[in-house]
Amino acid sequence: MGQWASESGGGVRCGKLLQSSLALRAMVHIGGAGYGDDAVSRSRDRGDEGGEMDRVRWGVLSTAKIGTAKVLPAMRRGRRGELAAIASRDEKTARAAAAQLGIPKAYGSYEALLADPAIDAIYNPLPNHLHVPWTIKALEAGKHVLCEKPIGLSAAQAQELVAAAARHPHLKVMEAFMYRHHPQWQRAKEIVASGGIGELKTINSFFSYYNDDPHNIRNMAEIGGGGLMDIGCYNISLSRFIFDAEPTRVVGIIERDPRFNTDRLASALLDFGRGTATFTCSTQLSAHQRANVYGTEGRVEVEIPVNAPPDRPCRIWHQRGNDIEEIAFETVDQYTIQGDLFAAAILDDTPVPTPLADAVANMTVLEAIVESATSGAWVGIA
Repeated sequence: MGQWASESGGGVRCGKLLQSSLALRAMVHIGGAGYGDDAVSRSRDRGDEGGEMDRVRWGVLSTAKIGTAKVLPAMRRGRRGELAAIASRDEKTARAAAAQLGIPKAYGSYEALLADPAIDAIYNPLPNHLHVPWTIKALEAGKHVLCEKPIGLSAAQAQELVAAAARHPHLKVMEAFMYRHHPQWQRAKEIVASGGIGELKTINSFFSYYNDDPHNIRNMAEIGGGGLMDIGCYNISLSRFIFDAEPTRVVGIIERDPRFNTDRLASALLDFGRGTATFTCSTQLSAHQRANVYGTEGRVEVEIPVNAPPDRPCRIWHQRGNDIEEIAFETVDQYTIQGDLFAAAILDDTPVPTPLADAVANMTVLEAIVESATSGAWVGIA
């Protein structure tokens, strides 16, 4: 916060902590579904008429740490879904996770979970190379699917999933970019779209952590490890989200770890025609994340753009001229919001917040950055 005050000749104006209801109402709708008034009112109406609120029964493929530590506890607190079953390749592991999370059913195989007729939707946090194959299997079993990012290992593989989803038009599929559903990003997008920073010109973002464990899947190139696949996809996604457009060309630089052949440091420039986005991501730097959005008359800074904490308020800063406003959001869990939005799309038969076409587009940009880093030249995006 100090750099904002020192760089500006004006004062800093701190906004009041937004109450949950106000923060959620301020969220704009994406793709026809939102967590604000409409989605909540539909839930309440259905609950009043039916005695109990309709709920999606979730089945979870794998006991991956991202699920058991973060996503599943958050989804348990959701209003439109319940955790009904979890599966692992080892039944003892599945039973232990089920006991820890209060999930009634545990399966010793993914196939057994998919065969359960009581399961409505699947959450897929499997390793990257298994995202598309098991999401397609879930669709073929008649289940809706919320799949972790990145959706696949390539744009072509993501397109395979689009084709599979088209064969099951009654089922919902979405890539789990949870950050988009947090009120801080909905507000940031609203500020930019309403001209709150003048004309949008450039975005800069940074995301890093340190992990050189040879046994960690993030360091296994053959199954989709590396910085771009794990965290750079967020930098790409948030840039496209705020510009509300696709870049026309990109250029990238990658430093690879000689032990793992993964990209441990990647930087890229995305040309959107009317502006640019730059980012750096790394799996072997001190942990940090930040995003800044700049316009001709102001800027927006997002303090914790991706891993918004579920146990304390988040802040963004909006500078217009010499005035700076701090906007704080009351504590919410973006994973809970994401789960409820996806469940609402199922129960109310509305479009998912983020269509699969977005997943294909994000992967197309990521692949172009890798191609550019290899060739040393700009790579155009059709």
